Amino acid sequence: MKFLDKIPFRTAIIMTIFLGLAPFTPEPHVWEKLKMLVAGDLVKPIDIFDLLFHIAPGLVLLAKIYRHNTGADQSES
Repeated sequence: MKFLDKIPFRTAIIMTIFLGLAPFTPEPHVWEKLKMLVAGDLVKPIDIFDLLFHIAPGLVLLAKIYRHNTGADQSES
């Protein structure tokens, strides 16, 4: 997971904020897609890909936080 350790926290946070909230109006895209998922309307492959695309930086950030908190990022050096 060295590639994950090479991504700076600042970059992961900025990407999570901008891709997670874009477009900012009328509502964040991820929120719209999550509402579609709960309603059962998220069936088109493009919508599923779009949701995964927008939440990917958040997943990377969560993985970085987990690795940092468990000390896994220092043990592989």
